Amino acid sequence: MKKSIFFIAVFGLFLSACNEKHTIENEQEHEHEEVKFKYTVYTSDLELFAEADPFIVGKECNILSHFSKLVDFKPLQNANITLKLQVGGKELSETLQGSDRPGIYSFNLKPEVTGQGKLIYEISSANKNYRLEVPNIIVFKTGEEADEAAKTAEVSKTNTSVFTKEQSWKIDFKTELPANQPFGQVIKTAGQIKSLPSDEIILSAKSNGVVHFISSNYVEGRMVSANESLFTISGNQLAVNNSSVLFAEAKNNYETSKLDYERKQELAKERIVSEKDLLEARNKYENARIIYDNLERNFDETGEVVKSPIAGYIRNIFVANGKYAEPGQALATIVNDKKLLIQGEIQPRYQSLMNHFSEAVIHVMGSDKTYSLSDLNGSLVSYGKSTGDDNFMIPVNLKVDAAEELIPGDFVEMYLKISSEENKLVLPNPALLEEQGNYFVFVQLTPELFEKREVEIGQTDGELSEITAGISPNERIVSHGAMFIKLSQASGALDPHAGHVH
Repeated sequence: MKKSIFFIAVFGLFLSACNEKHTIENEQEHEHEEVKFKYTVYTSDLELFAEADPFIVGKECNILSHFSKLVDFKPLQNANITLKLQVGGKELSETLQGSDRPGIYSFNLKPEVTGQGKLIYEISSANKNYRLEVPNIIVFKTGEEADEAAKTAEVSKTNTSVFTKEQSWKIDFKTELPANQPFGQVIKTAGQIKSLPSDEIILSAKSNGVVHFISSNYVEGRMVSANESLFTISGNQLAVNNSSVLFAEAKNNYETSKLDYERKQELAKERIVSEKDLLEARNKYENARIIYDNLERNFDETGEVVKSPIAGYIRNIFVANGKYAEPGQALATIVNDKKLLIQGEIQPRYQSLMNHFSEAVIHVMGSDKTYSLSDLNGSLVSYGKSTGDDNFMIPVNLKVDAAEELIPGDFVEMYLKISSEENKLVLPNPALLEEQGNYFVFVQLTPELFEKREVEIGQTDGELSEITAGISPNERIVSHGAMFIKLSQASGALDPHAGHVH
């Protein structure tokens, strides 16, 4: 036991010494770290992040340029790019035909004069041309001047995480400015998905007999087409109310009355049969035809044929194959799933606010799938004007198009949005990270350096959240992929220059 304690103590001292040595080495490395100037430019289509050596007259400098497409924050590939440095009427340029590393283009320029100028990128990619300008580029006389300027422009790394462009290109990543837009009160409640009453039909037996499934594939969830035959109800084994006998009798009556009516029509032409007899034969024929046509649509020689009047799917089957059924007994439920009803309940104090209802966000429980009412071509069907005797809540009904994850019978979260003219600062919910009841975001200092910052939030509509404190409208926030930066921050194993070649 004493040996184990001694070993642990020695091992602890060893780790402490290693950590101290590692810290000293890091400090020495940072002392000799190359000075870099960082530039970030955005257009409506592209993000440029460039890391450049100091521009010193007569000395070649490298400009490592990263290009991301803002539509998906993925690297710009197969582009032809010309970089120009314009200072004091002089212009230097270099053109790259593509790049070995997607999205990364390494330029080398050797300034000839000192002064302030600009960098110009002329880009041709996928039959599109872009132009980006980086202003306020300074060409220094000496390296000492460049070092002093770099210290002034250095970004504080307190509470920050490095996340390289190569890493962000591999995940679902996005940064954006907070939106300043109208954002009113939000009523949160739960709702249940149901079929529209008009789109749900219960098939019932019209006669008594034994039920037979036409196909063994008729099970709950199976799709059926309109007018498709599903069951037969055979009563030919019954002593009374035998459907087969009734059908045969109706058919015989129809055929007999038809022949009699046609015969009397010919006799009436020669006035052998009176008008009265002809009229009686016609009435008898028409009555027999109506009865037979009605039976023929639903019966044949084997008995009643039960068909689906609409296209949809079988939700429920209430009978077993070979089971006896009586007239009016439910056989199955057919549902047309093109439209759905979402029924929720709200507190009575929100009733007056529903007069200003503008939109709804529907979140599927147990999933990250979220829909807006407008995305589903939906509408507010109704909301209650009073409460019930046994329920003190007010019903709310939304009608929406069917979607893949909206399953009748399932429950969803509903965020009912009330219109407002007051603008508020909002962020997408994926930008928010919760830790012990507090919320944080990652603020972009450069496209590879992010500061973790606490924010205060107000209301949320399931997609966006109101930010009441912590950020300003002109700060770019990581709106997708924040969790990956948090994980990299926790690991503490990222090299600020991981994946970069200078």
